[in-house]
Amino acid sequence: MFDRFGPDDADDYEVARERMVEAVSRHVDDERVLEALEAVPRHEFVPENRRNGAYADRPLPIGDGQTISAPHMVAIMAAELALEPDEEVLEIGTGCGYHAAVTAELVGADHVYSVEYSEELAERARETLAELGYGDVAVRVGDGREGWADHAPYDAVYFTCATTEVPEPVVDQTRPGGRLLAPIGTTFQTLVKARKREDGSIERSEHGGVQFVRMRG
Repeated sequence: MFDRFGPDDADDYEVARERMVEAVSRHVDDERVLEALEAVPRHEFVPENRRNGAYADRPLPIGDGQTISAPHMVAIMAAELALEPDEEVLEIGTGCGYHAAVTAELVGADHVYSVEYSEELAERARETLAELGYGDVAVRVGDGREGWADHAPYDAVYFTCATTEVPEPVVDQTRPGGRLLAPIGTTFQTLVKARKREDGSIERSEHGGVQFVRMRG
């Protein structure tokens, strides 16, 4: 539906983004999340040769074997985490930075910390985020399995890549009562939401089948 919009058609991008949000609203009815999606120019995060399809509700390649998630999946994950302003959030898998920008709209850019395995993608994400006003999002290059202890504890953590289990260091860096969300599995993956109990144990629930690139490291 959105593929006809060209990379120089700024007005068309805005119209396409509005239509994208309308389509996503069939999956998610959280108004704050939908407003966050409408605020973030997704086309700025995808390679120029992919921008004519930037507002289609599907994943797109961003280089280095990675993808930008479909908008409805970004919205579903944000809604599941029920992110509130000023909460401290850890993202595992920066990719192009789009998901981090949506999260920044919900909690504030200076409350988002993101770990990316690829130095090339991390640098590109930093540049794009800064150009679009999300420069306070903190991005570091590293193994997502280690989390980012310097800024812990986190109120919420989410993975944009599939893992066989939530790594223990990441659980440790989540505050009691905090939420975690991750695609769990290899070939077959399930979106798993977890809440860390006061005693450190985890309460889990499953939220349907998903397909993400696998975590590297």
